[in-house]
Amino acid sequence: MAQLKNKIRINTKLILVSGLHIGENRDRADIGGIDNPVIRRKDKDQQPYIPGSSLKGKIRSLLEQISGIAEIGGGRSKGFSEKSNDCQDINIAFGFANDDLPSRLIFRDSYLTLESVERLKASEYTDMPFTESKSENTINRVTGKADNPRSQERVPAGTAFDIEVVINDFDDGKTEKIKKLLIKGIKALNNDYLGGSGTRGYGQVKIDLPNEEGSTWEEEVIIF
Repeated sequence: MAQLKNKIRINTKLILVSGLHIGENRDRADIGGIDNPVIRRKDKDQQPYIPGSSLKGKIRSLLEQISGIAEIGGGRSKGFSEKSNDCQDINIAFGFANDDLPSRLIFRDSYLTLESVERLKASEYTDMPFTESKSENTINRVTGKADNPRSQERVPAGTAFDIEVVINDFDDGKTEKIKKLLIKGIKALNNDYLGGSGTRGYGQVKIDLPNEEGSTWEEEVIIF
């Protein structure tokens, strides 16, 4: 059995190039309220945030698409050793319950930077605390008329979030490959989108990567 040596903590920043919508489940709609609210913290003045599950799930999904994996996790019908090398690498890094593999990557929830908190609090262009409202319609393909008007809440472009990812570093020599896989997935995300309505312009992000000019990427080894 592989032994956990230490943890590698990676800190970087994510900046919104376009408005971001990561929705919150609601049991009821408030009269006069926004139709599709964003997820918010239950403390800190109800600030919007990016759940770690959203970031991890999107990066994993993109890596699986790039590798041409037909089923999430590589499928239940095959044993681990029968899966492709790409599938094995992704499963080792991100975990897969059907193979009893715990994730070696820990994605923290991402919160607004202090600079963004102050900027959004002072902004005259936000419609709600920290966010904007975008009106949308569905176009009837036959009549060409707009139907079903609705309002979508978004975190405005230019907002920054602190990102933290932790790699569990075992003594089996796989950590460097996991880090390269993480960077590959972040590059893919920078050319895709995060959250909902991405094909309609939402959720374009830029996450700082290592060895880029002005990058905020930092790594710290946590020794037990």
